[in-house]
Amino acid sequence: MQMTPLTRIAVAFAALGVLAACEKHDATAGQAASALNNLASQTGQKFDQAASYVGQKVDSAKQSAQQNIDNAGSMPDVSASSVAASARANFDNAASATNAAINNAASATGAGLQSAGRKLQEWSSASGASNTQAGAQASGTAPATDSGTRTDMDK
Repeated sequence: MQMTPLTRIAVAFAALGVLAACEKHDATAGQAASALNNLASQTGQKFDQAASYVGQKVDSAKQSAQQNIDNAGSMPDVSASSVAASARANFDNAASATNAAINNAASATGAGLQSAGRKLQEWSSASGASNTQAGAQASGTAPATDSGTRTDMDK
């Protein structure tokens, strides 16, 4: 069973009152009243401490909230030089990325051209050899080395 702080204090007062009345000593009514006054004083001090603590936490929360509002309301420092520097950095990054892309494309194109050139040379030499052998077999003579003859590539 949960009790609120106020209920706990009321129960404590009642218990102290009962104890004071049932005390085996020959307590006078003045002593019981004095004991209740001390208890009330201590309880009041505890309430004051709790109120002070809660007040401090509320003040701290208010200050934090006010600082957040103040910070949110202020505009960031934007100057022409900082915007220009940021734009320059973005431009440099874009130029670097473009340069890298161009280099990759040129490298791929160069490799492709080299491969195509080798294949063309292989085809040309294979085609020229087969044409020369076919002509020699048809005429029964050795292949001619005339530079004026046409090959498949020239046609």
